Amino acid sequence: MEERADRFETFIVAADEQGQRLDRLLAARVGDLSRSHLKALILAGDVTMAGRTILDPSHHVVEGATIMLHVPPPVSARPEGENIPLAVIYEDQDILVIDKPAGLVVHPAPGNWTGTLVNALIAHLGESLSGIGGVRRPGIVHRLDKDTSGLLVVAKTDFAHRSLSDQFADHGRTGSLKRIYLGFAWGAPERSRGTIDAPIARHPHARDKMAVRQGGREAITHWEVIERYGPSRAPVASLLGLRLETGRTHQIRVHLAHLGHPLLGDSVYGAGFRTKAALLEEDARAALKALDRQALHAHVIGVEHPVTRRFLEFRSELPRELARLRHSLALPSTVPQGRTSVE
Repeated sequence: MEERADRFETFIVAADEQGQRLDRLLAARVGDLSRSHLKALILAGDVTMAGRTILDPSHHVVEGATIMLHVPPPVSARPEGENIPLAVIYEDQDILVIDKPAGLVVHPAPGNWTGTLVNALIAHLGESLSGIGGVRRPGIVHRLDKDTSGLLVVAKTDFAHRSLSDQFADHGRTGSLKRIYLGFAWGAPERSRGTIDAPIARHPHARDKMAVRQGGREAITHWEVIERYGPSRAPVASLLGLRLETGRTHQIRVHLAHLGHPLLGDSVYGAGFRTKAALLEEDARAALKALDRQALHAHVIGVEHPVTRRFLEFRSELPRELARLRHSLALPSTVPQGRTSVE
């Protein structure tokens, strides 16, 4: 098959196009691409205006501005297996539990058609992978953000997929599902534990973000302070244990920002806290700079096995880069041992 090349289009915004939505203008100018396709290209960062990447399809264009559109060649609807190492924690004929590293995207999407966990799973499991999630999400019953590390469960059969999907939809309210995260946050809540009950919806102006909004979907996060770092009256950072009662996109990141304690390293929801790095000791500043991601890790996951009905619980300790951050924030002798009550 002949390989297709990337396509580039350039437009100058006319006077009668001033103020139009970007996706609407492109749909009028590029007749062979659907508006939904063009919207996906915008969200993937393939459109610039006046030299600046525009990620909002509703962005209003300006007369005289130069718009550049990049259309990547079409990709196969069915991902292919790729030899990407997987840290397998548990595997049987029905399920697979992996420890996902930060930086690995879970499934193919605009901007990340290859090099994903799905590509690795196809290579690892071949045909032994549930197809309920669709050709681009085989076996996937829940997700972790690209830059969140930790435990993720995969379904190897359609029966397992249905069972696990039901458990994740229920989020442990009537069943036994358990999801515990560890997150390093700026500052520390005054109380030792609490619950954030605040609805989450798409951000009204930044379509790649979520936000706490009235009328959004119910979102509940339980938190507990495990460690505080810095002066007791004004800690500069803290380690939190976080248990999800719902599973919204970016839920922990949005909720902690709403609480006033965003995650360290979160460039999306904690951008306004970057200057607080100056309050850290030199080793901690270096560890945070080297981290280059939000300091969030999926620490514990527990599910009822789809076939045996046994409760299985798995644990992943902090990866090296987060362990280094923790060590640099507090002397080893001050680190409490044992489990927290959120577990």
